[in-house]
Order: sequence, then C-alpha cells, then structure tokens
Amino acid sequence: MKSISNHDMTLSKVFLSFVLASFLSLGCAQAKVHYHKWEITYQYKSPDCLNKLAITINGQTPGPTIYASQGDTIVVEVKNSLLTENTAIHWHGIRQIGTPWMDGTEGVTQCPILPSDTFIYRFVVDRLGTYMYHSHYGMQRSAGLNGMIVVKVPEGFKEPFTYDREYNILLNDWWHNSTYDQATGLLMPENQFKFVGEPQSLLLNGRGRFNCSLAASGTCNASHPECVPLKLIVVPGRTYLLRIASVTSLSALNFEIEGHSLTVVEADGHYVDPFIVKNINIYSGETYSVILRADQNPNRNYWLASNVVSRKPGTPTGIGLLNYYGIPNGRFPPTAPPSGPLWNDTYYRMKQSWATRAHPNFNEPPPAKSNRVIILLNTQNRIDGLTRWSLNNVSHDFPHTPYLIAVKNKLRHVFEQKPPPETYDIKNYDINVPPPNRNATRSNAIYKLQFGSVVDLILQNANTLTANNSETHPWHLHGHDFWVLGSGWGKFNPEIDPKNYNLKDPIMKNNVALQPYGWTAIRFKADNPGVWAFHCHIESHFFMGMGIVFEEGVNRLGKLPTSIMGCGQSKVGN
Repeated sequence: MKSISNHDMTLSKVFLSFVLASFLSLGCAQAKVHYHKWEITYQYKSPDCLNKLAITINGQTPGPTIYASQGDTIVVEVKNSLLTENTAIHWHGIRQIGTPWMDGTEGVTQCPILPSDTFIYRFVVDRLGTYMYHSHYGMQRSAGLNGMIVVKVPEGFKEPFTYDREYNILLNDWWHNSTYDQATGLLMPENQFKFVGEPQSLLLNGRGRFNCSLAASGTCNASHPECVPLKLIVVPGRTYLLRIASVTSLSALNFEIEGHSLTVVEADGHYVDPFIVKNINIYSGETYSVILRADQNPNRNYWLASNVVSRKPGTPTGIGLLNYYGIPNGRFPPTAPPSGPLWNDTYYRMKQSWATRAHPNFNEPPPAKSNRVIILLNTQNRIDGLTRWSLNNVSHDFPHTPYLIAVKNKLRHVFEQKPPPETYDIKNYDINVPPPNRNATRSNAIYKLQFGSVVDLILQNANTLTANNSETHPWHLHGHDFWVLGSGWGKFNPEIDPKNYNLKDPIMKNNVALQPYGWTAIRFKADNPGVWAFHCHIESHFFMGMGIVFEEGVNRLGKLPTSIMGCGQSKVGN
C-alpha cells in the first residue's frame, strides 16, 4: 500500500480547503436549477426479452439520468399514477444537507406519495460524483423504479484524471414474478416462507438476454428492441470514463470488460488513489468510476460482462458489447463472455476493498477518536413464526408516522422510546453457527445521537438460520458519508482491531459491504440535522427488518414542509 508523509498530508488538506473555497466562490454565481417532470406508471416492458409489468418513469425503465453540476438545485415533480400503490423516491448518496425531508424515505422522512397525488422534490447536489435514485417504498426498486444521477465538477475545476468521453452503466438484477409475489412469500410463516430466489436476468442499462426457450409463461421475443445488448462505441487509442452504479435488489456483482484493464478513480462520489483491476466487484447501492483505454485489437468487439458473486450463481452472465469504431454495430465477439472470479472467493473481493483508499490530493482524514461505538450483530431470526433479519436480536419496524415528523413535533408516543441495544454478547456469541436463540423481537425505536458527535459503527456478520451459511450485506447510510476504517474475518475484537484502523487515508463512502463471517468498521460525524436510515441495501433484507434509524439535531431544523405530512399522526386535525 502507498504511504503518505505528514508533509504531503498537510499539503493535501491545504489543497482540499482551496478547492472547497474556490467552489464556494464560483458556485453562488453559477449554480443552476434543473427541472424534471415525472409520471410514475406501470407499463409492459421487455428488458430481458420477456414481456412483463414494470414500474416506469415517463414510460421508461431505468428512468432518465439526472445531470447537474456541483452546487446546482434539482427539482423533480413526481406524479404517482400507479393507481393502487403509494411511492417515494430516494436520492441515493445525496446528503440532503438542510433538506432532510427530501431524502425520499417513506416512514423516515416523509409520508408516501398517494396514487394520483403529486409531490415535488427540491434539493441541492453538494458533492460531485456518480449517484443513483430509486423507490424507497415496499419493493418497488425491484420492479424498475430507479435511475442514475451524475454530478459534474463546477466550471474551472480540474479532476485528477483525464478522458475523452464518458458512459454511464447501471447494473441491475431482474425477476419475472412480480414484487407482490416476492413480498407475499417473504411474509409467509416458516413452513410456507418463500424467498425471492435468484434473479432470472442481469441487466446493463435495463437490457438483458433471457433464454426464451426457458420461458414458463408470458411473451418472450429474443429480437425485441428493448433487450438488444448495451453497446459502448469506442475509438481506438481514446480514453473513457465509465460511471458504474449497482441498483440490484439482491445480487453482488463483478463487472468486467473482456481483455481490458480498468483504473478505479472514484467511489461513491469520492476520488480514489487510482489502482488497476481486471474486473471490479460492486455491491447493491455502490457506485464506481473507472478509466477505460481502448487499447486492444480494434478489429473485433469485446464483451461487457456482469456476473453474480458472493451467492452461488443461478443467473446467466449479463452481457453488453464494447464496440470498436468501424466494426459493425452489435457484432458479437468470437469468444465466450467472461465468467468472472469464483463466486465464493471472499478474499478476492476484500482485496479490492482494502485497495480503495482516498486520493492523496483529496484526502480528509477522520477524527482520531469517536465519542460512541455501536456494535451491530447481523443475524437471521424468527418472530412469531416469520423469518426476519435482526440487529442485536432486534428486527426493525417502521411506525405509521414518519420519524422526522414525529421527532420534530414531539410525537414521542408514535414509536418506542426504549433505546435499541448498542452491542451484543461478544464474548460468548459464536458467529459460526446458527443463532442459539432463533427468536428475536420487533421494535421501531431509534438511536439518538448527540449532534456533532463522532460515531463508530461496527457491523458484525454471523451464520444465518441455515448451517454453514453467512450472507454478504451491503449497508447504506442516508444523509452522510462515512470513513471505512477497516474490515476483516471472524469476530471483531474491540480491544485489538481498532489499533489497526486506517486513520491516514480511508476512503469515504455511503455504502459498504459486510462480508460473510466478517466485520466492517465505519466512522461518521453526526452533523447533518435530521432523521436518517441505515440499512442493508438488499431489498428483501430491508423489507424483513434489517435496518436501524438515527436521530440527530432535529431541534436545529425550522418548520417542516406540510407536503411531507398526511399519514399517521401527521394527518390534518391530529
């Protein structure tokens, strides 16, 4: 690993301060407002050649990419035309500084948008980088309600890399049964429980290739224009920035471009000390930017390949094409698509995490110490015969009144006031076997953080209810970026492992993976007034209780907008 001297660190801090000051002086005069008008509807679509209902934005899935520059304001007018479903849209990775009510998390920051109603989101994109948006209601993300956000650097700002052109790549997984089917199976008692199962297809920018001969029902047309593979056209000798985001509902993925190396330069909106990979592991909720050089034989095309990792694959490789200019559009390569690394090679994936460090010129080291440490044991349990996911043996439920409204208006009776547990029996709990106490409890209590405090979160993975099984969990924090201090295998040792934290140049992110039978440590400042979710980004896991909520500095907020109210105790007249 590269090391940075104290002198270099000081220069980095000075440079970063200069960049921020320059941005602020430019931003006030140059910031723009970008208006979008969206209608959310169900439409019949064929993203992997099989025709089925999908949730669309203005008739398309994925939805339109939002482009802006750092400091700009985004305004999105959302009309919910789903007829029988509520909705809400989360702007994943946008910190919502000063606008926590625009985070789009139903049950936390707003009431849902009712059928036929319109809601206007308005917020500032304060940090450059690659982000995404998606529904944060039920399991609608899995049904197609998602898209990308690209925040460009302000004019006059020079990035630490150069390129000739850029492409966006949104990775997703896709099921043929409806989200109603999936949700119903998850809510069934133990003897009838039905997991969502492995996806039928992997999509690149909403395009996949299902083998129509395997279609059990429905219309499947292999020549449908909606399932023509994604093509990235490149000119030999030129350099490209690829903005890659994963909005998967279950799958951890490995993305590869046949025969080409990739240089990682950005992660979750933060510049990375560049490193080269053959392929890149990306978990649900993560974004990476990589540099691609079109430096291979220009007389053929090459595969783009998306493969499942961390779960035994039951889904074919998702494919696209790197189309060299001059080669007929869509001509398939003469080779088989790359199959990716071994799906259960956890060490391979962790090496990438350890290599992802802050760029030396954009490094913001974390505070040396934290004020509070919360250790979260991730387990699978049963509650009243139902299968649930739990943290420290508590599975999270959401109240009918969103937390932000309840806390601000002192409606403390709408959720439990007993604080959730901050640790587990570290000394005696065996993470390598199914939980000895299969039964957990439900709670909608939240963690109250002192404003301005520094908080460490230790995610500890363990065996599920099935022997010899531990699953990968990608964790996402709303309203903040955090420092990834370290990760490892086995049980976290509070006395030993913190001594090995990376306090010099840890990458800042909003999403981080917790590997099977392992631990991950992150640190963040509770400096953004609001109420914020922290949860596993696997949609079914969050649906089954795998999340917590933080409250910080709500007393610093002014009056909340009435547009976020109307449900639970926030109804007019209550």
